[in-house]
Amino acid sequence: MHAVILAGGKGVRLRPYTTSLPKPLVPIGEQYSILEIIMRQLSQQGFRTVTLAIGHLGQLIRAYVGDGAQWGLSVSYASEESPLGTIGPLLMMQDQLPENFLVMNGDVLTDLDMSELLTQHVTEKAPLTVATFGRKVKIDFGVLRAKDGNIVEFTEKPTIDYRVSMGVYGVSKRALARYQPGLPLGFDELVIDLLGTGTPPQEFQFDGHWLDIGRPDDYDRANAEFDVLRPMLLKGA
Repeated sequence: MHAVILAGGKGVRLRPYTTSLPKPLVPIGEQYSILEIIMRQLSQQGFRTVTLAIGHLGQLIRAYVGDGAQWGLSVSYASEESPLGTIGPLLMMQDQLPENFLVMNGDVLTDLDMSELLTQHVTEKAPLTVATFGRKVKIDFGVLRAKDGNIVEFTEKPTIDYRVSMGVYGVSKRALARYQPGLPLGFDELVIDLLGTGTPPQEFQFDGHWLDIGRPDDYDRANAEFDVLRPMLLKGA
């Protein structure tokens, strides 16, 4: 099983932490970086090869990870000369990728079983499989719906339930074949194109632990809770 970790972003939302460190190397707890946690998880879940897509301060990631042997992984690198979006870096390395592979952002803190996601992706022969997480938003106002100048519905302080992308995907190379390497391509564009061609992505629902460390609130929460989260995130470590 092969994984691609997207680690080329500038981490603007996490400044000043990311002024001198790439986002995947910001510390969680007192011992680990986010990237080390991810690498340990991939190794524990049966992945053996990883490609790191690097850009901003990428030389620091190379120095930190090396060849990946410390985690039982074989790591290669793909460098972005300019930002290519979420999917764009994959187009530049297609010749080195297997037919099906995992893609994940380098700032995801979760106990998701990535190998289970990739297994479902392969079994279902999906072009793209998206790990999703449930969110709830409490609206602090009465919500009205109007039609033709009349109020036709009223809900007092509703809660909206929805699902979001976790930044972890199963990808098939055939889903990338139509795109030109070297041009930016976002996850949103790929999903919209797949929907437009009648080949919709599949969903992998997950309701365990997930934090987007690119968000300052989630980063602070991860550090505050890490002693409790560690056994869940780093089983056996």
